[in-house]
Amino acid sequence: MPRRFGQVIKLKPGAYDTYKEYHANVWPEVLETIHACNIRDYSIYHHDGLLFASFKYIGDDYEADMKKMASDPKTREWWTIMDPLQASRDGHDQASNGPWWKEAEEMFYFP
Repeated sequence: MPRRFGQVIKLKPGAYDTYKEYHANVWPEVLETIHACNIRDYSIYHHDGLLFASFKYIGDDYEADMKKMASDPKTREWWTIMDPLQASRDGHDQASNGPWWKEAEEMFYFP
């Protein structure tokens, strides 16, 4: 059975247009890696300076798949562009190895 995830992060002021433009044209290699890492139905929403991601994980080892994704060179290149556009809700940045995208608690689901 798939696991559903919701995550939230801040979008830095002035980053909206760049973030939206890049996500209108996500690199095919990044999409292939997302798929290879068992992520499905992936969406990112924006509201009032916040980004909310929603996806299903269909694999057996989430941590291993996330390590696989993080080791992909093209995905890492993508992140070097995206990370400066984002800010964690608690002030950490990606370089500090603090929490980045914060997982959200699922409060309701109706299939």
